Amino acid sequence: MQLLIDAQKKLLPDLLELMQKRYQILQYVRLMQPIGRRALSSSVGISERVLRAEVQFLKEQNLLTISSAGMYITPEGDELLRILEDVMKEVLGLKDLEKKIKSILPVEDCIVVAGDSDLSPWVKKEMGRACVACMKERLASQNIVAVTGGTTLAAVADMMTPDLKAHELLFVPARGGLGEHVENQANTICAKMAEKTMGNYRLLHVPDHLSNETYQSLIEEPTVKEVLQLIKSSHMVVHGIGEAITMAKRRKTCEEDMEKIREGHAVAEAFGYYFNEEGQVVHKVQTIGIQLEDIQHAQHVIAVAGGASKAKAIRAYMKQAPRSILITDEGAAKALVRESHPLT
Repeated sequence: MQLLIDAQKKLLPDLLELMQKRYQILQYVRLMQPIGRRALSSSVGISERVLRAEVQFLKEQNLLTISSAGMYITPEGDELLRILEDVMKEVLGLKDLEKKIKSILPVEDCIVVAGDSDLSPWVKKEMGRACVACMKERLASQNIVAVTGGTTLAAVADMMTPDLKAHELLFVPARGGLGEHVENQANTICAKMAEKTMGNYRLLHVPDHLSNETYQSLIEEPTVKEVLQLIKSSHMVVHGIGEAITMAKRRKTCEEDMEKIREGHAVAEAFGYYFNEEGQVVHKVQTIGIQLEDIQHAQHVIAVAGGASKAKAIRAYMKQAPRSILITDEGAAKALVRESHPLT
């Protein structure tokens, strides 16, 4: 495959560029539909004049349809994207990046999507779509899926589809409330995933930053105890990885704990744990839910995180979670490779 692509680049470079451009248009419409031409032009960086001709061609090929609400991808267009996915990953160099990440990090597998979510928010949706595809491949007939909160996991929920209803799914929040906006809380996300897949869900209504006394009292409550047991029995855990200081500020962490996080040189956060560059835990938020040791018992652990700014956080966390499947973007992957080979 790669030899053929290299030959095409030499003989027909314009053909590959055109193919890449049209693939990107279809890909973006699939993620953001319905979308108007002006918004699409701005997002993919193509002038409206050029885009008009491309859209007309794709419409004539029955790959796009246009209504008063905007553009939609057709079933034929969706199928074409699926067929071309592996080829385009080779063309864009994403397959090579995946191999490099697997040689750098102790991950079970790695999936890299095009773009940098720091620069283009829509890339989170593409990571979400890749995560859903990864989940589908690994689901059994009966599954308990634990999910964390955050904007990236909210994007995963957006990409869920009803065809997962063939599996018996129960979604549970991996942790209690962690001070996120309501749409980014684990409870909201697991409920949305259940709704989109016609599955079931259980919620965990507990506050953030618990005192030891309150924590001990709450974990003995029958309803909390029952949900905790489900969480610890999860077949699959899907979670994000945060940049430490950003997450601490977002969760309105008290000054005393902020000092611990800074003094410990934390660079990553996951499940309420803060890690330094060596992957050591320097601070832990006392919240009810999944603990780091519980993750070892899950059959599949999927970490979803992207953006060049997350590279240090991803590397640090993965030193604690060698069995994870990493779903990331080109921005984070290239930053990870640069940090590992600074002279290349």
